[in-house]
Amino acid sequence: MVLYMRLPIIIGIGLLMSLGLNAPVMSQLNPQVEPLPAIADSDLLEQFRLYSMNRRLWNQQRIRNYRYTLSNSCFCIPEARGPVIIEVRNGMTVSITSKETGQPVNPEFFQQYDTIPRLFNVIRNAIARRADNLDVKYDSKLGYPTQINIDYSFQIADEEVFLTIENLEVLP
Repeated sequence: MVLYMRLPIIIGIGLLMSLGLNAPVMSQLNPQVEPLPAIADSDLLEQFRLYSMNRRLWNQQRIRNYRYTLSNSCFCIPEARGPVIIEVRNGMTVSITSKETGQPVNPEFFQQYDTIPRLFNVIRNAIARRADNLDVKYDSKLGYPTQINIDYSFQIADEEVFLTIENLEVLP
């Protein structure tokens, strides 16, 4: 019973001591940090306009069965780069296979990119995060992205995304 009554006091002393031990370190922090460059509003608006126009064009096609080749030029393990062939039926990914071997690959490596709507989500996310550099090319007829290049921050290495989408084939 005596321990339960003293427990709040012991916890309070522990918290005060931990704050006191961190005070000198906290006072030495230098708050002067260069702001990260951001996409100019006109560039951001133009990317959003292109994204919206092409997503609408893709949606108007009502394509639910298709296949495409995806290459990911990332700073990642070779198995996550591709090229892979992604097949979608009724809007759901049914297979992801290596273009070179024809063998199934680990779908987790391509989960963000395994349908055209998910590729559009990658673009929308880059716009929302105000990526420092965003360059997207779209198919003029169907509207899907054919190339997505994103550098989220010029000051961070190896977080860039470079995707190529080729050979889209509409399936019956």
